[in-house]
Amino acid sequence: MKNLLKKLWLAAGIASLALWAQSPAIAAGDDLAAIQKVGVIRIGTEGTYAPFSYHEASDNKLIGFDVDIGRAIAAKLGVKPEFVEGKWDGLIAGLNVNRYDVVINQVGISAEREAKYDFSKPYIASAAALIVREDEKNIHGFADLKGRHSANSISSNFAKLAERNGAQVVAVQGFNDAIALLLASRVDATVNDYLSYLDFKKQQPQSKVKVVAKDDSAEFGRSGVLMRKGQAPLKAAIDKAIDALIADGTYKQISERYFGEDLSAKLR
Repeated sequence: MKNLLKKLWLAAGIASLALWAQSPAIAAGDDLAAIQKVGVIRIGTEGTYAPFSYHEASDNKLIGFDVDIGRAIAAKLGVKPEFVEGKWDGLIAGLNVNRYDVVINQVGISAEREAKYDFSKPYIASAAALIVREDEKNIHGFADLKGRHSANSISSNFAKLAERNGAQVVAVQGFNDAIALLLASRVDATVNDYLSYLDFKKQQPQSKVKVVAKDDSAEFGRSGVLMRKGQAPLKAAIDKAIDALIADGTYKQISERYFGEDLSAKLR
């Protein structure tokens, strides 16, 4: 019996080695090869961050600029998109435990993140906006946040900018929650995405908030598709897909759908 078990164990080991030899890319942790094998790319996103990733009120369908970009990238890769929703404060870390293959959720490209993860080329450019109530008289720039309360998603680049300027960050889950606290006078400001602000004002033009300053530096202005470190084939494929979306007009259509203008010029 022992000899039989030993033979079976050796046979299984030889078969495993043969399979590994036939699929070296997957064995080495090549995410692109794994995605192509199953025909699905798993995309981490928030689902609460209009106009980038949110649910339509009428039927609860997941929509948004980032969602449409994710679907378009998947189509260029020849696979289906599968969206996995999660809260911002754990969204990026979800890559580490293989909850998904990439994150598409306005993740700003920064040196700190590039040390741990890979990014695609930027797929959108925006700015950090300092948003206050319309009747605010004492906050004119980021330096005026010292000693103030700013509503932000914890660990976001926007939260870090507020903290660097001396603000105490009040944790929220997304843009709408931040604006709600601001309008209720429970915080003094929110540092947030300027394109989100434009969309909000388009939807609620009578809302009593305004932008008093913007920061369009690279830390806040450009977002990329986030993936695990060392995924050169996947990065190259997604970069190629982004270029193709801009070239064939798909990016323009998606951009105009959510922002009323073609934002691709800011990426060139």
